[in-house]
Amino acid sequence: MASPVITQRIKDITGSEVAAYHQLSGGCVSDVKRADLRDGRKLVIKQGGEANLEIEGRMLDYLGTHSPIPFPAVLHAEPGLLIMHFIENDGHMNGQVQSDLAVLLTRQHQVTQGRFGLSFDTLIGGLEQPNPLTVDWITFFRDHRLLYMAQQAANCGRLPGHFLSRIEILSAKLGGLLPSGCKPSLLHGDLWGGNILCQQGKIAGLVDPAVYFGDREIELSFGTLFGDLTPAFFDRYSEIFPILPGFFEERRELYKLYPLLVHVRLFGGSYVGSVDRILARFGV
Repeated sequence: MASPVITQRIKDITGSEVAAYHQLSGGCVSDVKRADLRDGRKLVIKQGGEANLEIEGRMLDYLGTHSPIPFPAVLHAEPGLLIMHFIENDGHMNGQVQSDLAVLLTRQHQVTQGRFGLSFDTLIGGLEQPNPLTVDWITFFRDHRLLYMAQQAANCGRLPGHFLSRIEILSAKLGGLLPSGCKPSLLHGDLWGGNILCQQGKIAGLVDPAVYFGDREIELSFGTLFGDLTPAFFDRYSEIFPILPGFFEERRELYKLYPLLVHVRLFGGSYVGSVDRILARFGV
């Protein structure tokens, strides 16, 4: 149940009273509820937590304008409160859904701009994610993803200091590990199963983005971190938008470092071991 103040705010913003609330999963950063209004609409209400929900609303608005994939429409966004449309979903992530996601994601990844980054800084898991517009991908990935998040994780005491020096050594070698000619692709930025909504064998929408323009391979890698993107996805994706050789053998593991560092910053624990294994794989 939301507070009377929030309930009144919802009525003021939507023009309808709340008939019922339902707690939703996925609220590790903010409290997330579904609000069923008396006029029949269903909304998602996010509030509280450390994340700036105004930025999340801005990210959803951006993707709603620029992506072919459905995203929740935002009704109201301020730092401590986000109100958006609820997307009906059944949670059945089968091969049909994987194929549909592949088709839609190839279209989104072909949305491009001249530089990597974005016109505003965004969030990932409630953490700040800097997006200065940068001509060179390796520079952007090195400075504003790997080194930035490693420093954040070290600053809060969850990444041991010697890991930071190992990541700096690896960062100096990125020119020989990553392709230099990739184009800036529009990325969801936090593509894992919990953020993928499906309904009757189709993609119903994506939620909780961490949007920016980057190498599409970092998105594909992120989707394999917890095994959410399956061979059915990759078979269909590569039919439409071929994946360069070396991704599955090498670059996929390298690109996992960024989301793993995010998880180290948020949770610590076993994620440090995962970072250690990837660094060792690349000889540092």
